[in-house]
Amino acid sequence: MGRFLGGIFSNDSLFGQLMTRCWILVGANLMFVLFSVPVVTAGPAFVALFHVMLKVLRGDRDLNPFKEFWKGFRSNLKQGTVCWLAFLAIAALAYLDFRFLRNIGAGEGAAFANLMKYGVLAVLIAAAIVMIFLFPVMAAFADTIPHLIRNAVFFAVKNPLRLILMAVIWGVPLAVTYIDTQTQPLYAFCWFFFGFSAVAMACSSLLIRDFSKYLPPTEEERLIAESETSGMQPGSQTPSAKQTLQDMKKMKM
Repeated sequence: MGRFLGGIFSNDSLFGQLMTRCWILVGANLMFVLFSVPVVTAGPAFVALFHVMLKVLRGDRDLNPFKEFWKGFRSNLKQGTVCWLAFLAIAALAYLDFRFLRNIGAGEGAAFANLMKYGVLAVLIAAAIVMIFLFPVMAAFADTIPHLIRNAVFFAVKNPLRLILMAVIWGVPLAVTYIDTQTQPLYAFCWFFFGFSAVAMACSSLLIRDFSKYLPPTEEERLIAESETSGMQPGSQTPSAKQTLQDMKKMKM
């Protein structure tokens, strides 16, 4: 019985992996909510959240979500804050433009106002799409802000279907939360404990394959590649390689 229970609750079991993943999602989400309270720091908090999710997807399943979040937040504080404040400024200007254009009278002025509304909306949507991709790109790559924005646009237009999926993953839950006022307390509970991290995990899952092409291999990937080049199958590492992987996991590398 003891062996049976030990097998179920071990870190390598399906149940153990599920509980570990839930722990990481909840821990990272709580850190995100805490660090987003000042609003100004929400940008680097988003980047830190993606930093944790990408680390998990790349094989680091035993990480400490609190320490890893703080690491991602601290290393992206300046760039994340600048980009986030720029987006807030664009959103504020778009809101003011909409209010101004709404007050324009009838006739030719109204037709011009409607045309301008579409233009402002297009700029706002473009900025939102860039931010959706910029946060995970900033979490994965170290570069200047112009290059990070260029990379975000590259990953956005590279796969239009993925762009639509990521927009839906972000937009639908937020829209439902805003529209369904009767169930908002339940939605608030979900967002507080795991909502943001679940969305970040879903978006990271869509991006990780493309990101991995431009990132250095993890130690586990490197050991598997070495075993393949030595004429071995990926699943047939030598005992020393297996032991190395186990030791690395214990050290949270």
